[in-house]
Amino acid sequence: MFGSIYIGLSGLAAYSRGLQQISNNVANLNAQGFKGSTVSFENVLGASGGSRDGTATSGGSGVRGAASRLDFKQGELKQTDRDLDLAIQGNGLLMLLRGDEVAYTRTGSFEVDRQGRIVLSGTDYQLATRDASGLARPVSVDLSRTSAPKPTSKVTFADNLSADLDTAKPLAIGDIAVYDSSGGKHVWTATFTRETSGTGTARNWSVKVTDDKGATVDTKTLTFNGGIVDPATAKLDFTDAGSGATASFDFSSGVTSFAGGSVSTLRVASSDGYGTGTYTTLGINAAGEIEIGYSNAQKQALGKVAIVDFRNTADLQQRAGGLFGAASDATREVLASGDPRVGTIQSRRLEASNVDLTLEFSDLILVQRGFQASSQIISVSNEMIQQLFGIRGQG
Repeated sequence: MFGSIYIGLSGLAAYSRGLQQISNNVANLNAQGFKGSTVSFENVLGASGGSRDGTATSGGSGVRGAASRLDFKQGELKQTDRDLDLAIQGNGLLMLLRGDEVAYTRTGSFEVDRQGRIVLSGTDYQLATRDASGLARPVSVDLSRTSAPKPTSKVTFADNLSADLDTAKPLAIGDIAVYDSSGGKHVWTATFTRETSGTGTARNWSVKVTDDKGATVDTKTLTFNGGIVDPATAKLDFTDAGSGATASFDFSSGVTSFAGGSVSTLRVASSDGYGTGTYTTLGINAAGEIEIGYSNAQKQALGKVAIVDFRNTADLQQRAGGLFGAASDATREVLASGDPRVGTIQSRRLEASNVDLTLEFSDLILVQRGFQASSQIISVSNEMIQQLFGIRGQG
């Protein structure tokens, strides 16, 4: 009967630990990136006397909590308004570096610290990127805060320059930005005047370029044959002797000169130059790369975010703050976003806890009933012992 009491006590201890585990799951219902753990129990066997032939027989010795396992099913991805709120649509984990220490997380809010490192908010864990050799490296934006200028080499025009345009009313296209080799910006205006010269179907246009002070940069002749630009004049080079700015006006991409009355649709389609840019934005692009944006509309990729695949998720241990650690002998592989083994990284997303309240409350009822039953075993065993003591007293 004393053995029954110990068995009942094992039930009380096991179900108390089970209640603690359920409580932890429920308490972390709204903890981002939290993974619930399973609640399960296993029986305990022990020697309980011997048989007639002297061999030991096995009897039940109660119950204990079985080793819990983290449930790594994905939680809901909730939208946010921060570019560096990151989550993974898939099974992988983000890799975090702090010196020689490595940690992992399913989701997190990241920021740029004073040293220009991309770190998990509130910590000094750096977000890792995957280099060309497949190794994980920390990343910093400090060396990429400025975008070097690119001098303008070509200004491309498109659409129609009306062949009926009045010679006394030329077409002026302003605000043409031209950058010199040092990143200086110069605003040019191109004035197109239809000339009366030309033979056969050839029609000539005077193209006069002036700067923002009204000074003439240069004047060139643009020729059309039957409304199609003459290849010999399809590219006109202009150089400002004062500033050193230079650009080639390219009319070869579909520019025409057909009858259009007093309306011309000729416009600047593109220009390949830009000035010096300063760091303005930081986020993750569709390829899973950390991408920095500049004030000159340019972008630069700083590396692909490292996403880790573990052969066995049982090698992971949950830590505080939504972090995970791995056993020393864990088998892992560092991959990039888009690999089917790890999934894709999502910007402006945070993963919610994957705790299922329905399951937790069901387990809670079972644990409660198990605890009650175990306590009842102890109570009944105690009553039987008291009766036994009573019999001895009567004797």
